[in-house]
Amino acid sequence: MNHKILILSLATAAGIAVCSCGQHDSEVSSPDGKITFECGSKDGGLFYSVSDGGRQIVAPSRLGFVLEGNDTVADFEILDRVRSTGDVTWETSWGESREVRDNYNGMTVEMRQLGGKEMLVNLEVRVYDDGFGYRYVFPSQGDSLVIMEELTEFALAGPAEAWAMNNHDVYYEDYYKRKPIAALDTVHTPVTVEFGGDKYLAIHEANLTDYPKMQLIGVDSVTMKARLVPWSTGVAAYVTTPFATPWRTMIIGDTPGELVTSYMMLNLNEPCAVADASWCKPMKYIGVWWEMHLGNGTWYYGPNHGANTAHVKEYIDFAAEHGIPGVLVEGWNVGWEGDWPANQHFDFTKPYPDFDIKEITDYAREKGVTLVGHHETAAWTTNYENQLDTAFAFYTDHGVNNVKTGYVNLLMDGKEDHSSQYGVRHYRKVIEAAARHNVNIDNHEPVMPTGLQRTWPNLMTQEGVRGQEHNAWDTDGGNPPEHTVLMPFTRGLAGPMDYTFGTFNFDNPVYPGTRVRTTLAKELALYVVIYSPMQMASDTPANYAAQPAAFQFIKDVPVDWETTIVPDAVIGDYVVTVRQDRNSPDWYLGAITDEQPRELDVKLDFLEPGAEYTAQIYADAPDADWESNPTAYTVSEQTVKSTDTLPLKLAAGGGTAIRFVKK
Repeated sequence: MNHKILILSLATAAGIAVCSCGQHDSEVSSPDGKITFECGSKDGGLFYSVSDGGRQIVAPSRLGFVLEGNDTVADFEILDRVRSTGDVTWETSWGESREVRDNYNGMTVEMRQLGGKEMLVNLEVRVYDDGFGYRYVFPSQGDSLVIMEELTEFALAGPAEAWAMNNHDVYYEDYYKRKPIAALDTVHTPVTVEFGGDKYLAIHEANLTDYPKMQLIGVDSVTMKARLVPWSTGVAAYVTTPFATPWRTMIIGDTPGELVTSYMMLNLNEPCAVADASWCKPMKYIGVWWEMHLGNGTWYYGPNHGANTAHVKEYIDFAAEHGIPGVLVEGWNVGWEGDWPANQHFDFTKPYPDFDIKEITDYAREKGVTLVGHHETAAWTTNYENQLDTAFAFYTDHGVNNVKTGYVNLLMDGKEDHSSQYGVRHYRKVIEAAARHNVNIDNHEPVMPTGLQRTWPNLMTQEGVRGQEHNAWDTDGGNPPEHTVLMPFTRGLAGPMDYTFGTFNFDNPVYPGTRVRTTLAKELALYVVIYSPMQMASDTPANYAAQPAAFQFIKDVPVDWETTIVPDAVIGDYVVTVRQDRNSPDWYLGAITDEQPRELDVKLDFLEPGAEYTAQIYADAPDADWESNPTAYTVSEQTVKSTDTLPLKLAAGGGTAIRFVKK
């Protein structure tokens, strides 16, 4: 094959004309007319720019690819500009909102290479009231491509600072830090930007399919350039036409809350591919998990093995008593012994001798509880793929249709990055195999989510976040109070995340100096602020039994929502989130703060007008403090209505959780 370099960019070979766009014939605006995306040519390359209300947000930014080889493929003519519109409302299988409106104006710029093989390349654009997305489309032309690099840029119309995470952590288990764009090394998306003091932007991607994850590199004070996570060979992607890249997206909001309540990423994914998704049911669960992180049990077989039949039954008894549907069990199968991250031989159908899966699942079924399965792979993906169907069939034969997967190893098969095209392909194989067996997935050490749960609703949730387990053993002492306040506006914009909060015992004598850096009330509030349809109550049954009043909120709070509102937030300082239960008229509120105490006034205008509600309030006690007195909390009730304003007092590192029960 004659490989080429395809460059559709600004400042390419001087004087090469890629296209000739008129002033207005290659622009498209959002349905409300506020956001405008414009395509044009300059210096022989294709660029785009974006304005919001007549104010430029994205300055001319280049587009294009570099393919393997030495020939430049440029000099394109525009064949056509095809316009489109969409306005449908669809219902989610589960999520933060029952209904999502997909309302956009679109444009496809169709181009052909002048000379050479006359390669066809399209730029497909959709503009929404809350942002835009675009992708590259290669129509069928009998050609395989080896993509080395994307030249895609996001050049803002002025200097700005961004919240971002460096790419050195392949699990995305690091902190988000605010830096000038010029100071960004290679960072993961989502990247969140406060622009001009009154705009909030979030750059990410949608529908990551058979392609590497996009990262960003700060070029100067305004410009971020795309980087594709490569194979070990240095190649970014192997593709065969017809082919479409993931959508490159930017949410544009006037408030931080508008970033959270944007569903553009979901709209840019394909409709549900599961014919009957009724089995994709959200749930809460507890698990034989936290005690291992605390050093009180082991994953591997031995005298202190956590996943033994009698011990798991104790968890099942507690779950049944308190109406918790699921019990996660980790470390039940052969393969954990020795240096297990280097182990290529996990057996996903062979339990340890002290774990009787039939006895356990039969016992759970009698109690109205289901086991949540676990597949730790240590990122030896070939070993896992060879067992996929038998492993899922083994679980479903025992009535288990929820499985947590894990990939604790820096490289897949000792070679490829989790976020490379290889990794993306593997994760998709797992999702589709699980769907064939009616199994829901909670994926840990994942590739960053991009909205695929719309297409595959059995992809319930993913980790990809510095979660609660770091509070058990991390040498830095645990996640600071600011961490969870940042997450809704950073990692949370990519989709549901399994953070595993709900810990009531804050000190860890096994790993001195580590602890949960919140208040107990904040742990409750996180159930509303941070979304996951598979939501863990992370602590042990004994610790929950010691705090029955607080545990009641965990029992009550839903995992599936009718609608979501973020009435007040300052990124990195505090956030107030309210959600309505999908299956009742009840509303829930979560408010959390960083290391600073806060007093907030929350208008209750989201409640039904004219109705009265009983507000069940779980708040920080007057002397509560995440560091000195984290478990001090109060529970109270009062009658409220939509015209009321409710004052909240959050302790340092604290929060408030409220259930509003309609009378």
